[in-house]
Amino acid sequence: MNMAYELWRRGFKVLLWDNDKQGNLSKAFGRYHAEQTAPVTRLLNGDWQKPEELIQPTDYEGMDIITSNLSLFGATWNLMKEESEDRVKKYQKFMEAETGEQTGSIVSDRYDYCIFDNPPDIGINVLNALVITDEVIVPVKIDENALEGLDIVAEQIEDARVLNPSLTLKGVLITIYQNTDGESAGLEWLRQEYDKADSRNHSRYDILGVIRYSRKVAENSFVKKPIYEYSPWCAAAQDYKWFVSNYTGRER
Repeated sequence: MNMAYELWRRGFKVLLWDNDKQGNLSKAFGRYHAEQTAPVTRLLNGDWQKPEELIQPTDYEGMDIITSNLSLFGATWNLMKEESEDRVKKYQKFMEAETGEQTGSIVSDRYDYCIFDNPPDIGINVLNALVITDEVIVPVKIDENALEGLDIVAEQIEDARVLNPSLTLKGVLITIYQNTDGESAGLEWLRQEYDKADSRNHSRYDILGVIRYSRKVAENSFVKKPIYEYSPWCAAAQDYKWFVSNYTGRER
């Protein structure tokens, strides 16, 4: 949500794609509907004709969303049982579909960025996302379990390159960071570890940003606004602003 907001503030058009059955991204924008079949579920089921049926506007003009809920679980389960190669190209078909705006205009042409919010596993819905993804950013909280899992994530992304050779593991985004002795040591270990990654034939990726802990973020989960709108001078808001400026090379 906060990355999309910062991209939007810089004049980019953004499509958000909630690819997690928990639907937290959909809830954050006030677009979660528990009782309906979610647009992302309809997409995987092939139950749509025009992209406009599935894309919803947010409160920010130029930022749209494809929402999710628990109905996604059933769709991924059913899709896993299919044998066809098409089962990992559902999202690709959608992004290449013509929109009603003008002849020859496809969904991907409408946006500068499409951001997938994926669950922490490689299910069939995540594979569909990786088929059309250019870059993967892994959010990481500094603790032992998260750090130990980074090599596994890197290997999974490398395996997915069979489906999408242009897929790149861009880097990690450190979140909820507190400058304690333990977390500071973990951050330094991460920097040193991945400076040596190439020599161990591992995927090397950089630390793209460090988002500091702020109690304002927890408060904001009830307000349902981008953190910059709720508390622009808190540490997390300023860190997201810096991260996206660094990522895009464009200030706002």
